Order: sequence, then C-alpha cells, then structure tokens
Amino acid sequence: MKYLVTDTRDIRYNLALETYLMEHAQLDEPILYFYINSPCIILGRNQDAYEEVNLDYVREHNIIVTRRTSGGGAVFDDLGNVSFSFITKDDGHSNGNFAKFTDPVIEVLHEMGATKAELSGRNDLQIEGKKFSGNAMRIAHGRMFSHGTLMYDVDLDVIGHALNVPKDKIESKGIKSVHSRVTNLKPHFTPDYQHLTIEEFRDTLAKKILGVSDLADAKEYVLSDEDKAAVAKINAEIFSNWDFVYGKSPKAAIQHREHFDQGTVDFRFQIEGGKIAYLKVYGDFLGQEDVRDFEQRLLGVRYDREAINQKIDEGLVARVFGKITKDEIVDLLVRQE
Repeated sequence: MKYLVTDTRDIRYNLALETYLMEHAQLDEPILYFYINSPCIILGRNQDAYEEVNLDYVREHNIIVTRRTSGGGAVFDDLGNVSFSFITKDDGHSNGNFAKFTDPVIEVLHEMGATKAELSGRNDLQIEGKKFSGNAMRIAHGRMFSHGTLMYDVDLDVIGHALNVPKDKIESKGIKSVHSRVTNLKPHFTPDYQHLTIEEFRDTLAKKILGVSDLADAKEYVLSDEDKAAVAKINAEIFSNWDFVYGKSPKAAIQHREHFDQGTVDFRFQIEGGKIAYLKVYGDFLGQEDVRDFEQRLLGVRYDREAINQKIDEGLVARVFGKITKDEIVDLLVRQE
C-alpha cells in the first residue's frame, strides 16, 4: 500500500486531490491518503446546503462550505480532525463494505486505548453510542474510495452552531442530516496518546496501519507538477465552484415573514439550483412603488447575501418598502431560524 499526506488545510483542494487520485493515479496497489482541514463543512452529495448549514454563522466565522462527491450527511471538520481515504480498484465486492476499510483504523484506535471503538450501523464509528467518525464511498469507472473522519480534538461547541436545520417551513427533496451525539477520541486514549498534535495523531495512525516504525520507510505516492496542476483544475471546476456547492441543492419553497414598526413583510419564494426561481412579496408596508420591480430584480439571482445586495439598492428598497431599510429586507430574505 502506498501512502500520501497533504499539508494543504483547504478541504476543497484536499477533496480535489482525492478525486484526482481515484480517477487518474496508478493503482497497482491501494493508496492510503490522509488530510487535515481548517474549519469547514462538507455536505453529502445529495444534501441541501440551505437546510443543513447555518450560513450566517459560517460566513461570520470564515468556515469553508463545500460538497463531496460521495453520499451521506453533512460533517464539520476543524484542525482537531484527521480524514483518511483508501483509494483502490473496485473489486466488485466492496461496495457498502465499510468494515473492510474501517477495521484497520479501529484496530489502531484499540491499540491507542479506545477499546470500545466500533463500526455501528451502516457507516459510523462510535464509542458507547457516541459518534466520532462518519464514512462514505464513491465508485466509478472500476475504481473507488472509502473515506472517513476521525475526531481527535474537534471543537464540539461549533458543530451545533454551524450545522442546523432551519425552522422555516422548507419543502425539500434533500436529505436531512441526523446530528447524533458525538465524542472526541482524545479522552478515550491512554495517557501516552492524549497529548499528541493533530499531525502526530495522523502519523501514528499511518505508521500503525502501514506497519512501519518510520514513515520514511513507507512507499510514498509522489505528485508531479502536472498532477498538482490537474488537482488545482478540479478544485476550481468542482469543489470551489458555487454552482456545485449550492446549485446542487434541491428545489425548496420558503416563507419568511416579519413585522417591523413600519409594517409587515411576507416573502414567499422558491429556490432552484441555488437561485431564486420565484418570488412574491406580501405585506402592509407603506411603500410608494409596486413590488413587481423588486420581485423581477431578484429572479435568477443566487440565494446568498452578497448576490442579493448587488441586485438591489437603497433607493429601490425605499420606494417599495418605505422606511424599512435595505439591511432589514436582505436579512429577512436570507434569514435562517
């Protein structure tokens, strides 16, 4: 088995590298790939970003949001997490067999003291009912990867803020995440393994899985300049592409309503492909201009604060909504509850 680790902390690049390896690497033997990410949310292939993510929170805290090409639910990563990926040829028998790829990881965790770590259900790793790892697979063109997260020392408080299901009545075809109880691995390890840096934790896992005492003895998969350029292209076209991350969100019908001192505003709108496909404005606000111009301005616009801000101005808002400010109108449109 070959070994690869990336020092890049951007989840989008790291997923692009994984995609490139699966599609183009020489797979005469499997590749074990490790990566560590700065704070980020990774949506499953079929999930709705607007349901799963507290977009205001992640924007305020500079948390990257992207989408992976495998299924499953949304996960939060930060610098206290290690992600692993086994990249190999599809033997025709491994689809859905998460145990095949997680058993080597669990064996190492047992050696480190987390003796109650186990595969639970279809694809989660847990300790006494508390999840510390989610796993997913992708199979295409005779190749596959099985990847997962390992929460060593993740900031658990952030998870409840960054991932949420909005309280607005949203009808969606997306898959809701089930946010089960979670735990870090660190307190379950023996004292020798409770003070590791995240890189030391990663390297300990790698050495034990590969059966070497020094990673210099492992067979490293080396990327050429051409490989790196191809990874950067995949990143730009897919994982850093707004249309891939948000545009894949299923159709959603939304109502946002609020009473201001200057009157009530009631937005009814529909999102398709991450853009506003339908918008109707109701209310008893005291504007002087018909709402139709405002509605038409926003059709086809990306459903995010920046794009909406660019399409409407203070003058239009004042003519339509009276003394209700532009910031209040935009806040209501993009609100998550």
